[in-house]
Amino acid sequence: MRLLVYRPDGNIAPWADDFARCLPQAQCVAWSEGARLPPCDYAVVWAPPEAMLRELAEVKAIFLMGAGADAIMKHAGTLPAHVPIVRLGDAGMGVQMGEYVAHAVLRYFRRFDHYVDQAAAGEWKPLATHERESFSVGVMGAGALGRRVLDCLRPFGFPLQAWSRSAKEIDGVRSFAGDDGLDAFLRGTRVVVCMLPLTDATANILNRTNLAKLPRGAYVINVARGAHVAEPDLLAAIQSGHIAGATLDVFRNEPLPRQHPFWDEPRITITPHIAALTLRDESVRQIAGKIGQLERGEPVADVINRELGY
Repeated sequence: MRLLVYRPDGNIAPWADDFARCLPQAQCVAWSEGARLPPCDYAVVWAPPEAMLRELAEVKAIFLMGAGADAIMKHAGTLPAHVPIVRLGDAGMGVQMGEYVAHAVLRYFRRFDHYVDQAAAGEWKPLATHERESFSVGVMGAGALGRRVLDCLRPFGFPLQAWSRSAKEIDGVRSFAGDDGLDAFLRGTRVVVCMLPLTDATANILNRTNLAKLPRGAYVINVARGAHVAEPDLLAAIQSGHIAGATLDVFRNEPLPRQHPFWDEPRITITPHIAALTLRDESVRQIAGKIGQLERGEPVADVINRELGY
């Protein structure tokens, strides 16, 4: 078995070492533009260039090193329709995502953002508390990771909501679906958490129109993709006071350029795309298990639906 392993940073040696332990029958190979790639059975990639995908028409499947599919879907037309593209299913990301979102929600709920500012100014001033019953948290995207985040938030007693493309039934969560349900979801959400896949339909979904539907004093948390946020619209909504603050882990351009106005807005908290880091050991074991399933002719989970884009 021959396995192509590709990362844009070129650091494939740790992945190859882990695959050697999990799939001792596999030979890992690298790709470089202009060099002849030997026939491969499978490919394990992240953000692959289109030139590389042209050489993968005969592989049995392509596995992604993450849960997001947007980086490969923009080149999906290069691949024959019969080649399945398989994303990671959680692989340790759900716990991390839950921790990140819970921290951000509690920071706003307990007003720790304000207390940090007061401490820096040497000010001792207890602040009025938020009412838990009205501090609703709405998660956009109710897939495996979205549900894991909702599970992490459940013990804190906030009203929980979810919005997704199709209707979902989740215990203890008020669910909304489709274009018809978006307005009601936004109007009843105090903290909106974006966990959507990035598609043509979800790009710029947090724009001026939709941000205005959130109640005044709402908060925005984005751990999905930077292109979900219309950045000038969010900045304007924060500066007008309609949006009280935002915690952003992802951006259109990464690293976020130093001249970007987000850096100078104190009500925006910036983290460097660390909400859920890929855990290599868990990812390799999951991919190796799925390769075993395919070799035995069994179906595998987390295959990308090319029509939906995720």
